[in-house]
Amino acid sequence: MTKTVIVGTNHAGIAAANTLLDNFQNQEVVMIDRNDNLSYLGCGTALWVGRQIDSYEDLFYAKREDFEAKGAKISIETTVETVDYEQKQVHCQTKNGETFVESYDKLILATGSIPIAPKIPGRELANIHFLKRFQDGQAVDEILSSEGIENVAVIGAGYIGVEIAEAAKRRGKNVLLFDAMERSLPSYYDKRFTDDMDQNLTEHGIELHFGELATEYKGESKVEAIVTDKGEYPIDLVINAIGFLPNNDLGKNHLELFKNGAYLVDRHQQTSDPDVYAVGDCATIFSNALQATTYIALATNAVRSGIVAGYNVGGVALESTGVQGSNGISIFGLHMVSTGLSVEAAEKNGLNVKYTDFEDLQRPGFMKNNAKVKIRIVYEVESRRVVGAQLSSTEDISSVIHMFSLAIEEQVTIDKLKLLDIFFLPHFNQPYNYITMAALSAE
Repeated sequence: MTKTVIVGTNHAGIAAANTLLDNFQNQEVVMIDRNDNLSYLGCGTALWVGRQIDSYEDLFYAKREDFEAKGAKISIETTVETVDYEQKQVHCQTKNGETFVESYDKLILATGSIPIAPKIPGRELANIHFLKRFQDGQAVDEILSSEGIENVAVIGAGYIGVEIAEAAKRRGKNVLLFDAMERSLPSYYDKRFTDDMDQNLTEHGIELHFGELATEYKGESKVEAIVTDKGEYPIDLVINAIGFLPNNDLGKNHLELFKNGAYLVDRHQQTSDPDVYAVGDCATIFSNALQATTYIALATNAVRSGIVAGYNVGGVALESTGVQGSNGISIFGLHMVSTGLSVEAAEKNGLNVKYTDFEDLQRPGFMKNNAKVKIRIVYEVESRRVVGAQLSSTEDISSVIHMFSLAIEEQVTIDKLKLLDIFFLPHFNQPYNYITMAALSAE
């Protein structure tokens, strides 16, 4: 019998536990988490806070009882204080102050990430919040319902920031969205696409303050104003969504780290300690677009890394196929999806790329139900392999990105896409499909 201790019970830890419990009879599984819940879908927080779904209950997709029925031992509201890697022991403390030690044969670290907290004056004031855990969403939801909360500042215009800005606006608040960058969503999309999102946000009443850096929060006991390098604005609530860093506290002095502090793992999710695996946001991942190890914090990547670690710990040598970082966002009816690298990201990582753009209606012009679709395909100059794609529309074009994800993984060239067999029916698409037309127009 092999005893595996899993620290962290969100997406990656859950996937690792399920893999071990469902496929291997010789596993004793111990799951430990400092939270009072497990398996929270944080990507649904804005939907719930913005009242686009009725409640938060269904954002929890796994129950403690289900794992215990499979034979797992679970300790929640329990903090892992230290790990003795030589003795292979995990030292824990419950919320009641009780301490205990769990020994392990194999250890899976699924400790996730922590929000970046700007160290600026006034950060200790009330009504300044982060968005990560379920409790964070609860706190923001509750304060949005409080009297006197009219002006909301969201710091950070990445996915979480843009989504919570929409949610606060749907709750009738005056929303100011700040970012030090000059546009929203710069990590996944080129300016051609983010210009549309910025216009979309503005048209729906969100006040954009891009190219502004927050320098101070003002107030007596709670925040009353935010100061930037360009001005001062009255504020009742601040929601920080600047980004995340890997949570490496338990292993940073023992395990080899990536340049950003994530645990460096191989394609089996194994760290520099052969008995320790790391999964999810605390670990690195292999990018098929870059053909290199990198860091991409996404729930889908966390799930896949947990599955890979589970099989390898269980004794089945399974290698990760790598990821593309596929993602999407839907704000006020504008849908944007991307996979792989934008032109800007590719160039930043030293890839010599070109791109091809196309824009057209989803269906023939005679169809009443219709909308424009914008596409960009990014490809490497020398190899001509596809390394990225971006699409946007008020149509649901999300499924298209999966094909591009596979194309990147399989190193398909832009030329291979030119005569790809794509069916046509007016109900769905055009005879000259935008994918085909974009590929044909590539240099």
